[in-house]
Amino acid sequence: MNLPNIKWQQIKWLAIIAIVLYIFGSIYALFFKSNVVNNNSGITFGLLIIGLLLGAALMFFINKSSKKSSEIKVTESSHTIVESIKKVFKIVCAEGQFNEMYNYEETKKILSFIPSTKKALVIIKAKVLIGFDFEQCVWETDEANRKINLLSFPEPKILSIEPDYQYYDMEDGLFNKFSKHDIMEIQSKGKTQIEIAAYKSDLPKIAAEQMKTLLTEVLGSKNWSIGNSEKILID
Repeated sequence: MNLPNIKWQQIKWLAIIAIVLYIFGSIYALFFKSNVVNNNSGITFGLLIIGLLLGAALMFFINKSSKKSSEIKVTESSHTIVESIKKVFKIVCAEGQFNEMYNYEETKKILSFIPSTKKALVIIKAKVLIGFDFEQCVWETDEANRKINLLSFPEPKILSIEPDYQYYDMEDGLFNKFSKHDIMEIQSKGKTQIEIAAYKSDLPKIAAEQMKTLLTEVLGSKNWSIGNSEKILID
């Protein structure tokens, strides 16, 4: 609980206690102390002071007890195991942001005639990185002409997808509930749709153009040139 909420609750409780005591004092003075009308205001003021003191004391004990009840003990442990480490030569040349709206619906019939449908609308926001794996590149060096001739060059491929899943209108059927397996399947299919959309977009072409520019500039800085650069470009 944050400080503004605590202060607001204190003010609320004090106001409630003061109003209750004020009403009680007014009723008491009206029906039981009618002969001391002149002292009615003094009694009311005294009751208000007592109410404020009681309210302050009450809020002190409430806050003290709430702090004790809100104490949370957290125990954490972590064990990291490195499975494998290897050297790679992969270069990211293009990045794309994708939004995929994935609609999932499954109907199961109970006793072969009672339908039970579960459905979910999932919005997938993903960052896609696309580039090249140079381990699949083959070239030859022409020392005399200071040229690198490409013999084969890999097509651009997706190097990573970072998805963020947001679920909307997720409804269980009466006899057809969502399971962990269903959630994993939805996420897997949604990620596959992102991958398909990325390959159909302009990202591969942009990545190929970026790679051609990069190799040309790097080799040019050493007074070398690149041959068969058309192998980098794709249709």
